[in-house]
Amino acid sequence: MTGADAARPGNTPAAAGVGLGVTPIKVDIWSDIACPWCYIGKRKFEAGVAAYGGEVEVEYHSFELSPDTPVDFDGSAADFLSGYKGLPLAQVEQMIERVVTIARSVGLDYDYDALRQTNTVKAHELLHFAKTHGKQLEMKGRLLRAYFIEGGHVGRVEDLADLAAEIGLDRAEALAALTEERHLADVREDQKTARDLGINGVPFFVFEGRFGVSGAQEAATFANVLQQVAAQRDEVVPAGADA
Repeated sequence: MTGADAARPGNTPAAAGVGLGVTPIKVDIWSDIACPWCYIGKRKFEAGVAAYGGEVEVEYHSFELSPDTPVDFDGSAADFLSGYKGLPLAQVEQMIERVVTIARSVGLDYDYDALRQTNTVKAHELLHFAKTHGKQLEMKGRLLRAYFIEGGHVGRVEDLADLAAEIGLDRAEALAALTEERHLADVREDQKTARDLGINGVPFFVFEGRFGVSGAQEAATFANVLQQVAAQRDEVVPAGADA
């Protein structure tokens, strides 16, 4: 666990977890839709929250691993990764096989044959739109499933509006927000905060604006961090004060 400066999210976060009757622990998560480890990390983090058993308030923040990716990439995911990382295609295929195996261990059936490589900035804008309607966590899960499992396109505004409608958001409103780039400034603010915090890879988890955890750690690690954060917070509560 490493230290991190306090994050300054600009919108009301979504909440997750079950109650112990105390103030929830705030966790800010930087991730990208096109990040396989982010989906795996999400599953492991959620398992860690369940093991911890307390209230946890989650807010997702935008991070683009490859902002220069075209909306419609002509080629397979392996082709893209080979060009992006400068690695032999055979090595990339081995990397994909490994991540697919790890994803399967947390109940995710990645389909790299169907995966449609794309630019994710619009997906991040949609997440900010969903957050204003209290559906950010649901939108995040829907986008990741569409991208890694269903072969959906998460770079085109029409497709994104369809996904928004699937979770109960107004399709026309979502489409207008994406077309007019209403939340692009929010995406850029998230990215600026990541740079200020020294975040250069995702997933990255910031607990209570003070403690940072990098990568798709095991569920037990996340549960342990949450327990430590809760214990440290309890230590600084003055005697006789409300929890």
